Amino acid sequence: MSMRKYFEKTDKWVVTFRYPLEPLEPPKELRGKPEIDPDLCIGCGACAQACPPNAITVHTDYDEGLKKVRIFYGRCIYCGRCWEVCPEGAIKLTNFFEMATPNKEDLVYEVVLPLHRCPRCGNYLEFTERQVHRAYTLLTRLPEERRKELLERMFLCRDCRRQVFSLEEFKNRRRDKYVQASQTPF
Repeated sequence: MSMRKYFEKTDKWVVTFRYPLEPLEPPKELRGKPEIDPDLCIGCGACAQACPPNAITVHTDYDEGLKKVRIFYGRCIYCGRCWEVCPEGAIKLTNFFEMATPNKEDLVYEVVLPLHRCPRCGNYLEFTERQVHRAYTLLTRLPEERRKELLERMFLCRDCRRQVFSLEEFKNRRRDKYVQASQTPF
């Protein structure tokens, strides 16, 4: 093949795209910007634990009673791990990839969720209201007596749970000593 014929062929073929000047249609399989649906997110933090570059962080503010799930797209490597581990399906991967901006704050998205209060003392727990609701719906599958036993203690703060357990333990030990004392012959 002569050079002339080669150049005639290449003139007819498109080798590059006019990308910055014309929009580029991304492929459907592209893993682009992950978006958190604030209506589905329960604030469990599974996405933050799975994120390799720590682009997703979870901050708990006990003074205000809020849990903040924050994603910083400047650190995101678009690996899709957050999407894979989300138990509620609250994270969706879009095909949006053009994230350039002069302002860093444009690369931050935050979901704010209210924390659950201890029914006994009123302090905030590390769980969100949605996590408690989700746990309660899972508990409805258990038998009634087991569910009642768990519900009495499960949604208490650590201090109240410790007090309840130690009080019950004290009562059980006292009862066991009484039973043992009544069974020993004199």
